[in-house]
This record gives sequence, C-alpha cells and structure tokens, in this order.
Amino acid sequence: MQYCIDMKAVSNAERKPGRARDPDIDARVLAVASRHLSALGYEAMSLAAVAQEAGTTRQALYRRWPDKASLAADALLAAADAHQEAASASPLADLSAELADFQRGVSRPGRLSLVGTMLQDATAPEARARYQARVIAPRRARIRAILERARQLGMIDADADLEVAVSLCTGSWYARALAGQPPPENWPDRAAALVWRAVGGTIPPDDSGVRPAEGSAPGASTR
Repeated sequence: MQYCIDMKAVSNAERKPGRARDPDIDARVLAVASRHLSALGYEAMSLAAVAQEAGTTRQALYRRWPDKASLAADALLAAADAHQEAASASPLADLSAELADFQRGVSRPGRLSLVGTMLQDATAPEARARYQARVIAPRRARIRAILERARQLGMIDADADLEVAVSLCTGSWYARALAGQPPPENWPDRAAALVWRAVGGTIPPDDSGVRPAEGSAPGASTR
C-alpha cells in the first residue's frame, strides 16, 4: 500500500489561522482621522496618534492607507453627507431646503474646522482635491441645478449670473463664521430669498416654505 502525502495540505492544515481582521477598524480609524483633521489640521495629524485612539497599530493602519494623504482623503469622503435628490414644484423651496441641509452639515462638530484645514497650505493637494470633488462640488452642482431649473421655468432672469449666485448661497454662512457671528434665525429661508431676488425672482406671498427677510414687503421683486 502506498501512502501519498501532500506536504502542502499538511502545511496548510498545521498552519494556525491568522488574526481575524476587525470589521469595524476602518470605520473607527476614519472617524478618529476626521476628528484629528478638524482639531489639529492636516500637518499636525499623526498616523500613530490616529492608530492609538482607534485601538489598532500603525502597521495595520499602513496596510490600509499607505500614507497620511490617502487616509485624510478617505476620512473626508466618510464625512461627506448623503443627499437624496428630491426636486419639488418650487425651485425656491428646493433652494431653501438645500441650504438647510448645508446648515445641518456644516454645524456638526468639527465640520467648520475641517473647511479651514482644507485651506491650509500644508494640506496635501490630493486630500484637498478629494474634498473639493466629493463635498464641495456636489453641493454647488445641486444649487446650480435648482437655479437652472428656475431659469428654464422663467421664474428668474434669463441672464442671471448663476455662477456668482451659487457662491452667494453658502458664502454668507462662512462670512459670518469668520466674523464670529452666529447664524441669524431662519438663515436658510432668508438666504434663499435674498439670492432668489438677486437673480430676478419674486417671492410668492403664499410660499409657506420661504420667509422673506425682515423689513421686506411680501412679494417684493427686483424684476
């Protein structure tokens, strides 16, 4: 009787299983990295500190992210807000809703600091580009689409400067933040109404979704 021994099979059978990969490690690392980016900035963020707080090792972290720029970029993607497209019959109401969504996102802990981090010269260009592509650009595109739809419907001026209008929508929030001023009451509706008038729109008196700014007459128009 011949005995055929498969040494490879024996080796595999005797080999002890390796350490199982923690399915939650990626989420923990990305959450910690996002907090460190917001609190410390890109340059001061330490992979060793991120690994320690996330309960893992630097070696495990490097197996997933080869450098700080790749980790920062993925942390920014994880922090991006999910958004569902839901156009209504009123582009003005949609604009107000979009700005309310922006306000909720930027008001979360560390989000405004993260914006400042992206403006720092020391921030890796690839991390900044990922942030712009996945966080900033989609928001601007949604606002632009709302205003484009309003123009197609004849609700705003045909020659309205939508490029500037898009920046006006969120720019007032950042300007007040830099000035150390809290957002005014009902900021999304008031900002939407201001931009809407600036591009030639009229605020309907019965528009329950948007309130005109204080001191303005209902139905006032720049057209």
